[in-house]
Amino acid sequence: MARGLFWLSLLVVFFILAWSGWNEYQKLEAYRVWAEDFEQAKYDIYAIIGVKGKEITWGKPGRSIPDVLPKLLLNDVDKMELLVNDQSVDLANLPRKGKPVIQFSFIEKNKPIVKIPFTEIDLAAKWLTYLDNLRNNI
Repeated sequence: MARGLFWLSLLVVFFILAWSGWNEYQKLEAYRVWAEDFEQAKYDIYAIIGVKGKEITWGKPGRSIPDVLPKLLLNDVDKMELLVNDQSVDLANLPRKGKPVIQFSFIEKNKPIVKIPFTEIDLAAKWLTYLDNLRNNI
């Protein structure tokens, strides 16, 4: 009886892991198809981002990606900064731990601030540098 319960619990764990892997694979395939239309794209568990010209499109990854996602134009951005744990950081002196977010403030003050989360601080810093260079080449 004890062996049966042991093997049954292992079987349940196996099915949970298999479903989790299949779910993540579906997300990656949806992202791969979505990212084909962009010059530069990023996928992680918090957000997907695509850059085409001066337009940034972002959203949450899922097994199917909606046709309509939020967009912003770099021409409309007044300030971009990297926040870690809601604190602005210097790109030359990055912290090792924390929750990184790129924050966009707009020239038009009535537009809401946009925050795009990242999993890694270094990756967020590279994206901020890339987007800042792209914006300055206007």
